[in-house]
Amino acid sequence: MANFTLTCCSTADRPKSFFDGRGVPYACFHWNESGADHLDDLYQSISPDDFYAQIKAGATPTTSQVSVGEFVELWEPIVAGGGDVLHVSLSSGLSGAFESAQIAATQMMEAHPGRRILVVDSLGASSGYGMLVEYLADMRDAGATLDEAYEWALENRLRVHHWFFSTDLTSYVRGGRVSRVSGFVGTALKICPVLNMNNAGKLIPRGKIRTKAKAIDDMVRRMEQHVQDGHDYAGKCLLSMSACREDAERVRDLVEQRFPALAGKVEINDIGTVIGSHTGPGTVALFFMGDVRGE
Repeated sequence: MANFTLTCCSTADRPKSFFDGRGVPYACFHWNESGADHLDDLYQSISPDDFYAQIKAGATPTTSQVSVGEFVELWEPIVAGGGDVLHVSLSSGLSGAFESAQIAATQMMEAHPGRRILVVDSLGASSGYGMLVEYLADMRDAGATLDEAYEWALENRLRVHHWFFSTDLTSYVRGGRVSRVSGFVGTALKICPVLNMNNAGKLIPRGKIRTKAKAIDDMVRRMEQHVQDGHDYAGKCLLSMSACREDAERVRDLVEQRFPALAGKVEINDIGTVIGSHTGPGTVALFFMGDVRGE
């Protein structure tokens, strides 16, 4: 029997089958379109193709985080049953969900003396956040204690690298992250911005690559520069993408070719509705374990 229950949020961008299969309950973020609120329910209510088709047609979804009450609802059955919780949150550099989870954890522990809920700021997002959850699920299943898993997460979360590139800047322009002029010029010149997650859990632009093919090569080169054990890397590697599976498959093929010792095949996941509301279609993200991320 596990020593604790591991929980997270839907923005870890793994399929529902992963969380169900690994025994990881999750809280759903929300997205809103035209006044209608929807759960970020891992594409149970809408398909990725339909979601991104709506954005391509001009939809401008907004997002909201998990509330304190929703965290309490997630944890109440666990704690009331005598269990402890390790919760892993979306990066505090992108959302206030970490703070809400901490408030909920304090309320729950006051209501249930002797029970413990520890909250980890993943400083990550999408399937990079989801990869950290998977490592912790492995530890839980191997018999790690709540404190052991918590300390490991704090010591290793900045070793989870997140590298992204985008071929469609429309959503970035709509969200104010790129000016309309820059977005037009970037699209016309086929410029793909390359970003990564820094040590504060924020997305930072790292370069502008002309043409998608060069952006793909650049992202794999970044992995070669930062990955643990170089080409002998034997850890996990994941990709997530938004309506551009062929691009993600090209990255996957290059990674599997250059890192033959990987722990299994590279998994490709759909970027969820919340992260995807901000990236739009055309984003590919690569995740792996490497050196400690800097500023």
